[in-house]
Amino acid sequence: MPVEINAQTQRCTLIEQDMRCEGAATDVRISTDDQLRMSIAELNGHRVPITEAEADALTVAGAVDDRHHVKASVSGSVI
Repeated sequence: MPVEINAQTQRCTLIEQDMRCEGAATDVRISTDDQLRMSIAELNGHRVPITEAEADALTVAGAVDDRHHVKASVSGSVI
């Protein structure tokens, strides 16, 4: 899991391979990466792909939610 959230302190840690970035949940921005077609958590310049469940948990902890829906632009697309 690339996200750890401390509910008591409202701080979180974003984890990707050998990188750990910690900060207040309110400093996290969640956005949509259109190329990857998934959510990204951004903290202190670090971007980590996350699941929708992790994105929802971060927003509950106070993260800024800038996600948008990705729409199919090609007929026959699975999305």
